[in-house]
Amino acid sequence: MQAVTRTEYGSPDVLELKSIEKPIPKDDEVLIRVKATTVNRTDCGILSGKPYLIRAFVGFTKPRDLVPGTDFAGEIEAIGKNVTEFKVGDRVFGLYDEGLRSQAEFMTIRKDKAFTKIPNGISYEQAAASAEGAHYAYNFIDNIPLKKGDKVLVNGATGAIGSAAVQLLKHYGTYVTAVGNTKNMELVKSLGADKTYDYLKEDFTLDDERYNFICDAVGKSSFPICKHLLLPKGIYVSSELGPYAQNLYLPLLTWIRGNKRVIFPIPKSCKRSILFLAELLKRGEFKPVIDRTYPIQEVAEAYEYVASGKKTGNVILSLS
Repeated sequence: MQAVTRTEYGSPDVLELKSIEKPIPKDDEVLIRVKATTVNRTDCGILSGKPYLIRAFVGFTKPRDLVPGTDFAGEIEAIGKNVTEFKVGDRVFGLYDEGLRSQAEFMTIRKDKAFTKIPNGISYEQAAASAEGAHYAYNFIDNIPLKKGDKVLVNGATGAIGSAAVQLLKHYGTYVTAVGNTKNMELVKSLGADKTYDYLKEDFTLDDERYNFICDAVGKSSFPICKHLLLPKGIYVSSELGPYAQNLYLPLLTWIRGNKRVIFPIPKSCKRSILFLAELLKRGEFKPVIDRTYPIQEVAEAYEYVASGKKTGNVILSLS
């Protein structure tokens, strides 16, 4: 089978498309013919091995897995003898943010891991784009004691995490201010944003609104810069460690001081996220944003585009 491979950390130049042995499912696994996956920020971090903290999960000196990939959508090709929850031909999607070897024509996954059936009417590309970014957005929000009517600001509202966060926050009945770039203003409005800021033309930190929750979904701001925008007891969350990894220690310092706090949410169960998002997809309450689709032969170009920080929503790697 064809698979994206690498044996060292580095830039997209270390990626190589190779023919490798097709995996055989164990008794408690299923074999999946991958139709689509995403290239995302997590993939880029695993590729480069940076920040170095990520190596604690994916291999200290070299990548643990030959084949990269963290999410997938595809069709079950074979099942192990102990698998009763799924059958051959089922359309499924799933996620494992420490590496899933999904950027290949075939992959195996254990029956109890984070995957489920794709709802009717949802394409493989849409399903794949409803995994990684939406998982993080869901976990950010789930760590916050939100109430209906709370005011939330989302910085980076046009990325995979941000575009999912806007939709999920509206699902929970909050008032959302979305910060994005000029070309995507109509997009964030269509996702449900009540108020928008074009960061290329205006400074959202000069906003006269005050918020219960600020979600920096792109990791390009900081708590000190945004603190004055928070209401008393307000909470700041970022998708990145921040300057000097401050988002690792600020949760403790701000908890001691009280009033306005930083939370660095550690993502919980991928399976819980996938099941939740599958239900929203089924009910038509979540629509993933897709920027571009690359064939597997152009995987290096896909990684380079994602690493550039210019993408909107999700970038799909197609294996159809």
